[in-house]
Amino acid sequence: MLIHKLQKTFSSQFIRNAGWLGLAELANRVFRLGTTVTLARMFSPKDYGLMAIVYIVVEFSSLFTLDRGIIAKIVQADDEDIQTICNTSYWINWILCISILILQCIAAFPIAYFYGNQDLILPICCVGLVYLIFPTFVVQGALIERDNRLKIKAIGNVAQSLIGNLLTVILAILGMGVWSIVWSMVLSNIVWIFVYYKNNSWRPPQSFNLDKWQDITNFGKNIIAVEFLTRLRMNLDYLIVGKFLGIDELGLYYFAFNAGSGITMNIVKTLIAPLFPHLCAVRKSYQSFRQRYLTSVKTIATIVVPIVLLQAAAAPFYVPIIFGQKWTGAVPILVLICLSVIPRAFKQSSSLLLNAIAQTHKVFYFDVIYTLVFAAALLITVKMGVFWIALAVLLSHLLMSVIFNIWADNYVFKKGKNMFFEK
Repeated sequence: MLIHKLQKTFSSQFIRNAGWLGLAELANRVFRLGTTVTLARMFSPKDYGLMAIVYIVVEFSSLFTLDRGIIAKIVQADDEDIQTICNTSYWINWILCISILILQCIAAFPIAYFYGNQDLILPICCVGLVYLIFPTFVVQGALIERDNRLKIKAIGNVAQSLIGNLLTVILAILGMGVWSIVWSMVLSNIVWIFVYYKNNSWRPPQSFNLDKWQDITNFGKNIIAVEFLTRLRMNLDYLIVGKFLGIDELGLYYFAFNAGSGITMNIVKTLIAPLFPHLCAVRKSYQSFRQRYLTSVKTIATIVVPIVLLQAAAAPFYVPIIFGQKWTGAVPILVLICLSVIPRAFKQSSSLLLNAIAQTHKVFYFDVIYTLVFAAALLITVKMGVFWIALAVLLSHLLMSVIFNIWADNYVFKKGKNMFFEK
């Protein structure tokens, strides 16, 4: 009986997809470990601070490519509309990506002025070249995700990670500082073109057309808005620390994130990535939808909670050994940030639950409140130092995630039983 139950569990599409992505992430962690150790020994706290600012700019700018919104719409679209949706998505992405590249170059000047460091201007402009690569593969990637062939995505992740981390290490050793990050980000994304073109037959349309553009933007706008708020929460503490406590303190804080939640959040993303197409495939059947969601969340919890607790407990031992004694002061911060991954994992799962039944606006409304609470907690604690900021991060995520998870489950499976599913 137990063997049969295990066979049934591990034969599910969700588990298979999560398994492939998990193996890819394991490979990525191995590559990334070498990069993190190299940067920890080659970079000063100031270098880490500059790197953090470049990453923040890319995090926010890339949102406006509508990447996640377009992918989600293609995954969720009806079969009769899929070709039109794909063609229009292709052109929308080109329009947005070219616009974002130009705007990012303009924004580089006030960003450099804000942080009082003119060395930021050229890296911020050059890293924007990555937006000219995105439109060439986003639609193919979305179609592969729609078909639940996330093994292909896993292969792409491994290839990009290997090339990106290898470039970063080589350029860092050559003394290129923040430029080692910039060029590895741009060049490694070219890998996706080869991986996705080889594994999907869709090709760009020959003529320009924006049919159904409103369907794409109306569906994607709330997802993008939520993603914006999510990234704001992920980076707001960096912005505040960098402005009020200085670049060196930002470097210490960013290292704690990079060596702490940077590891576990990638595991969370790996586990949660298959959840959306897994739910969309049965979104009209209440019983199947509910069973898939609850089983998937249980799987996520079983893996994430022990890993996070283990990493938090081991941090005082592995940080000085792997990264060097100069980062010992970051350990308490690392532990708190690492623990915040647990509530964030469940919050993401509940958000995808609502997105799958096209209730993206509900997620957006809650995330506005979530972000305001998070920002207030940071502003209250910023003068106390980076440890208290990290504690505020943990408590804010815990409180708001618990509230959202309880509300979302009740809304979908009790109030929405007859509203969102076929009878």
